Amino acid sequence: MIDSVAFDPARRRAIAQGVRLLVVALLVSACATPAVVVSPAADRKAVHDARVLDEVRRLGRNGDWLVIRGYHPSDHLVSMATNTPWSHVAVLDKDRDQVIEAEGRGVHTTPLADFVSKSHRLLLVRSNWATEKSSLEAVLNARRWVGKRYDFLGLAGLDIPDRYYCSELAVAVYRAYIPTGTQVPRPVTPAQLHYWGRILFDSGDPLSNW
Repeated sequence: MIDSVAFDPARRRAIAQGVRLLVVALLVSACATPAVVVSPAADRKAVHDARVLDEVRRLGRNGDWLVIRGYHPSDHLVSMATNTPWSHVAVLDKDRDQVIEAEGRGVHTTPLADFVSKSHRLLLVRSNWATEKSSLEAVLNARRWVGKRYDFLGLAGLDIPDRYYCSELAVAVYRAYIPTGTQVPRPVTPAQLHYWGRILFDSGDPLSNW
């Protein structure tokens, strides 16, 4: 099936403008945010990860957001573009000891321990929209969307239906429970999610917490 976006002149112009704005944001913010974070030595990282994993399992519940700063080149790009120390977010499925996340290969599940290991720093955030009912539905929604494609254009504020980038997924799973009039920007970044939630745990930087 041919993607109609490619043949819509207005959409193509909007996409080009969004890309230009993204490039400008990268250039402006690059001097303010560290471009790369370095993983500590393996033994030090293992101790840090074990502590973080214990805390997430102890404090977390279904539907919580795990906001991280990761080590992948895409994490560095997002951190620079947003001028924040955060680059990615996933939805916690505590019952299965997994997360559901949206990355370049699409929406997929990841073992919780693997997700923690690729994080330099982690925030456990509980959405203001989370209740016992909505949290379970959030996980069901996220799992239902496993296999959906990544919303690359959404990063420039041009959302494509039925596709998701990481923080778009985190918000979308609670869509039915977001009060009328709540303003969520497009794009929404991992660093903004605490505006609609409570931080329950901050792992800190493994290079300083030793």
